[in-house]
Amino acid sequence: MGKILKVLLTLAIIIGVTWFVWDRIKPSTKTESNHQVLLERIEAMGKLELVKYRYSDVVEHKSISAYLPDASVLLIIKADAVGCIDLTKLDSTDIQVTGDSVTIHLPKPEICYVKIDHKDSKVYDTKMAFFREADLVDEAYKYAEEEIHKQVKASDILSQTQKNAMSVFQPLIEALEFKKVTLTFD
Repeated sequence: MGKILKVLLTLAIIIGVTWFVWDRIKPSTKTESNHQVLLERIEAMGKLELVKYRYSDVVEHKSISAYLPDASVLLIIKADAVGCIDLTKLDSTDIQVTGDSVTIHLPKPEICYVKIDHKDSKVYDTKMAFFREADLVDEAYKYAEEEIHKQVKASDILSQTQKNAMSVFQPLIEALEFKKVTLTFD
């Protein structure tokens, strides 16, 4: 019994010393990142963003193979769509002032952009993807982006943009002492 206790005590001391030494000398991982950021272009912006729609898409994407098990990925995609009016398309002929009345022909509303919010989007599950996981997730994002674009075009974002433009411009122009304000869209 005494020999076993001596062996266990010796073994515990060796393990303790080894752990202590390893903790002090183990190779540490450092991360280094170098950037060369160049400003490519500066553009004048004249688009007045008037409405933002937030979309969520739950995507189950499968890759069906004849020889391998079916791989699938489950994603929750968040995306934003913004409706705007491009004020750079306005010129002096679009504004008619007659006494205390003004008529403004605004450009038609448009979809400024639709973009996926990768920060809020998440991959929830992958099955049987193994080495195909990155490609499967990338493919699912592409299909989700296409579907979200379709949904945005089918939505009422352009009519909501027009309504919001009216509610922004009407009081702004009335504050300039015009009694009658007429806003139209091309």
